[in-house]
Amino acid sequence: MSDLTDLTDLPAVSCTVDVDTDPHSAFVAFTDEMDNWWMRSPISYYDSARAIARRCEQGVGGRLLEVYDDDTGDALEIGRITIWEPGARLQWKSSVDDVEVDVRFVAQGDGTNVQVHARVLPGGNPDVTGSFSFVRMVPDWFVKWCGRRDTASREIRDLSRLNLVLYYRKPVTSARWLAKAFGFDPPSLPEEGEDASWIEFHVGNGALIVLKAEDDMGRAPLSHMPFVFVDDLDAHFARAEAAGATIVEPIHQHGYRAYVVDDLEGHRWTFAQARPTMVS
Repeated sequence: MSDLTDLTDLPAVSCTVDVDTDPHSAFVAFTDEMDNWWMRSPISYYDSARAIARRCEQGVGGRLLEVYDDDTGDALEIGRITIWEPGARLQWKSSVDDVEVDVRFVAQGDGTNVQVHARVLPGGNPDVTGSFSFVRMVPDWFVKWCGRRDTASREIRDLSRLNLVLYYRKPVTSARWLAKAFGFDPPSLPEEGEDASWIEFHVGNGALIVLKAEDDMGRAPLSHMPFVFVDDLDAHFARAEAAGATIVEPIHQHGYRAYVVDDLEGHRWTFAQARPTMVS
């Protein structure tokens, strides 16, 4: 069970979820196994093109890391742990924004009630809240991992190279319908009326991304768009441009690093830089 609450009048968000495991195991799953439950979505990293892992070091002073290279130690420090009480409580101060995240593990029957609260600290910038993503991810990603961790392989599964974007005029309504009608395994879907800029389903190791359809002067509205990961984005961009592709958006960074083009008959494509962990 999950209950995601946005405190729209305050710079804070919270969620509460129930998992069928004891508090100590839930704490271990959240911290030691973060790289297992943190899905490798195109937008789930600060630098999706380079990230190879998401890790949590143990103890007060430990770091939450987005790892880029194990050999050199290259990593982005996402947060620094301020409270470490195994089986009970975890808290960290974000190193990338002014957010503090507090996670509590409360015994509930044979399971655990996990409470995640993220807030902008006094005097902080309320417009930069990337750390709120933990509240968004836990109800779906962490709960699912707790449900299968006893039998699941610890091998990290990355996305496939080819994924699909679908455009709808009413993306929230359509995404909720897709989940109900076709059984797609959804993230925590936004409620009707919420502004959702990115909704992502996972089908096996493929992503089905739902975006809002916008009117485009001079052409029919987009309906579908392939989303392809490539090894060398700069070389790929140069090749596409030389072949006459129409550049819609040059190479840009938004978590993932990508560019957007139209082919000779006006079909739109997004090409993104593959992570080092992606299978060729």
